[in-house]
Amino acid sequence: MIEWATVRRLIGQLLKFGIVGVIAFLIDIGIMNLLIMGPHLNNVLAGAISFLISLVFNYLASMRYVFKHREDMARWMEMAVFLVSSVIGLGINEVILWMGTAMLPPDAITTMHARYLLYANIAKITATVVVAIWNFLIRKWLLDAPAPGKPVNPRSVAHRLGAWSLSHRPFGWH
Repeated sequence: MIEWATVRRLIGQLLKFGIVGVIAFLIDIGIMNLLIMGPHLNNVLAGAISFLISLVFNYLASMRYVFKHREDMARWMEMAVFLVSSVIGLGINEVILWMGTAMLPPDAITTMHARYLLYANIAKITATVVVAIWNFLIRKWLLDAPAPGKPVNPRSVAHRLGAWSLSHRPFGWH
């Protein structure tokens, strides 16, 4: 049986995730293009820098507007899960950016600048879609609190990870 309240909550969450994602994408692609056009950085390096800058916005906005903090998880674990999933997302981003321009000659950034920029942007859009799907799924699974009124599943990975994080501190911090 479909619970319409759950479906509505998921649709609302996807819309918020989309809005945050579009803003993060504009930050990401804007900075990447500035770095490619200005100092003529390689698209993979420019993409890594822009990804990391947009990641700060994405974390703050996602955890404020999209996902609800799990009461059964320490904030440090929330940040660690976000960081690890983002590092994997960065890896996916970099591979797709590299693949997008790998077939061009080594000096394409200077000799075929317009074509290089076009290919880099197509790769960036592709990477953004793939990484957005990855990010939503992993964050929904591990970071999002259960719907209001729904009990926490004590056997879920998210709950077990969260419960462990509440009784442990990173690096022995107090």
